[in-house]
Amino acid sequence: MKGSQVSIRNVEKKFGDFHALKNVSLDIKKGEFYSLLGPSGCGKTTLLRIIAGFEDPTGGAVLLDGKDVIPIAANKRPVNTVFQTYALFPHLSVFENVAFPLRLKKLPNAEVKAQVQQFLELVKLPKEGKKLPSQLSGGQKQRVAIARALINKPSVLLLDEPLSALDAKLRQHMLIELDSIHDEIGITFIYVTHDQQEALSVSDRVAVMNEGEVVQVGTPFEIYESPSHPFVAHFIGETNYLSGTVTEVFRDNHAKVDFPNLGTLIVYQDKPLAVGKSVKVTIRPEKIRISLDKPASLPENMNLLAGRVDEVIYSGFQSKFFVRVNDNMVFRVFRQHVKFFMDEKAINWKDEVYIWWNDNDGYVVEVGDA
Repeated sequence: MKGSQVSIRNVEKKFGDFHALKNVSLDIKKGEFYSLLGPSGCGKTTLLRIIAGFEDPTGGAVLLDGKDVIPIAANKRPVNTVFQTYALFPHLSVFENVAFPLRLKKLPNAEVKAQVQQFLELVKLPKEGKKLPSQLSGGQKQRVAIARALINKPSVLLLDEPLSALDAKLRQHMLIELDSIHDEIGITFIYVTHDQQEALSVSDRVAVMNEGEVVQVGTPFEIYESPSHPFVAHFIGETNYLSGTVTEVFRDNHAKVDFPNLGTLIVYQDKPLAVGKSVKVTIRPEKIRISLDKPASLPENMNLLAGRVDEVIYSGFQSKFFVRVNDNMVFRVFRQHVKFFMDEKAINWKDEVYIWWNDNDGYVVEVGDA
């Protein structure tokens, strides 16, 4: 496996009285595409800069393949960084921008030419070598920056919000290209982003950060489907968030929870629960079914509620319904448009509807006292 294992051990960073990183520890595997995800100011870029050597931690260690690199200068570490702003030399051609790290090493011209051409082909810019950066699109500039970072053959590539300056369609295209490049070269990628879709799309694993702390680490599937922290449930995607009190605990990892003005519902629990404990539960909108008619029969493991549509938002591939239940709680329900029938009666504003979901999809994210 190419690349290096990166181990973050109890890293702290303070800027005066501001605590940017609080005892952060992570283990990133060789060759992994690993994302640091969180809102602005959560500490993800600070952590990336510490790995790169652009910032010194207040405490803790950064290990590459078991060796602490904190004492090593940034230009001596086997890492390279791709920045949001490209950081290309405007007066140099694309070829010379990519060749710059090799020129510093004073490699023979023939070797420089061969390597630059190889990496321009890797980023799909084989014929753009003579152009200046000003003659390139944003996506092309970012590819040049990636090629220049990779030509040094680092064991770890750090990417700091590399696609945020691009428009939505180009960003999606570049994500696919970036994932393809990672698959081809196989080194360790550490990717910083505030965009959850970017992180979920390409990462092997994701570390979600908030206020200088790592609140959950997992695969994209785990982060989305089974958030272990209230912040993760709120930050990743959209969700319905309920607070209630446990009234019964079953042996099959389920529990009955009484929710004010909603009644008793069954939820899944992977945390120790006891009768009388307060809990917070998340239910993803796409897990909830909606209908104008009450289902004739439902399995025992389904939760059913009646409500009224407050709002409908049509967005082509899906409709979002905001359903008010008992004049108290508004549920978000996403309905995917997998089929289209002209004679199907549409669900409209103010319609009386029924919503239901499997008890496994109501997920406990926080347990408190009664």
